[in-house]
Amino acid sequence: MEQVNPELELVRDFVNTLDVESGADELDAWLRARGLWAPRAGADELAAAREVREALRDLMRANNGCEADPEASAAVLDGAAQRLGVEVRFGPGAVRLDAPAGGIGPVLAAAGQAMVDGSWQRLKACRADTCRWAFVDSARNRSRQWCSMQVCGNREKARAFRERRRGA
Repeated sequence: MEQVNPELELVRDFVNTLDVESGADELDAWLRARGLWAPRAGADELAAAREVREALRDLMRANNGCEADPEASAAVLDGAAQRLGVEVRFGPGAVRLDAPAGGIGPVLAAAGQAMVDGSWQRLKACRADTCRWAFVDSARNRSRQWCSMQVCGNREKARAFRERRRGA
């Protein structure tokens, strides 16, 4: 199996701090565990991080062919990157994004770097509206639609089967 880019994993894990199905939100604990909680951060910063998380999820759903508002999501990410001081750095034949420590800037830099290097298209969010779990599509043809074929994929196939039987 192909090794996943650590930057993609960082963005995926950030988005997955909210379990849409259960409503469990572990963003605060995740930020603290990763050392991304700014020393003077408060409720406003946490709300802004949640807004960034959902903008990233929306773009990941767009990568999976789901209805999304990429312009609105891009505006949220752009504003957050400006506020957090994410900067473009140029090297010999390469571009990288840097962010100051303390805050979600590194997550935004990782997402931006993935967009620059083309790996962003591999980041998707599950097509199931009740799930929306982020995953890295490591299939050669980038055809994965669900976070798990055993759970969400099976549910969708069963739902489609029931609909076909009703129509017959």
